[in-house]
Amino acid sequence: MSASCLMVGAAMVALASDGQFSLQWMHSVEHEGWREHWQVTDHDTLRLVGAAVKGSGAGMEPGPGGHFEDGWWVWTTDGPDVPTLTLAASGATISGWTLCSKKCETIGADREAPIHIAPCD
Repeated sequence: MSASCLMVGAAMVALASDGQFSLQWMHSVEHEGWREHWQVTDHDTLRLVGAAVKGSGAGMEPGPGGHFEDGWWVWTTDGPDVPTLTLAASGATISGWTLCSKKCETIGADREAPIHIAPCD
């Protein structure tokens, strides 16, 4: 059974029943949208299961099998399991990240310590 919540820094965020969440942000060079879909696994790790980019350019090439859908290049992946994600919140980029599952919230828009995202214990 996958975790029903994430620890995002010191805050707990409730997840949808399928244990999935997304992160979306603006690419710092191309100023285009980037979105990743993550899954909390049965082993309480995180796995990247899909991604999408709004455009292409510096470091924004679609992954293998990418196809154009509703204005985004979309692809699936079976990334390796990771115990935690670390987001560098420098405050110097054009946006923070939008984390969505049951609801959406912006994190890391202001300069602060790196934000760690991990399944709840």
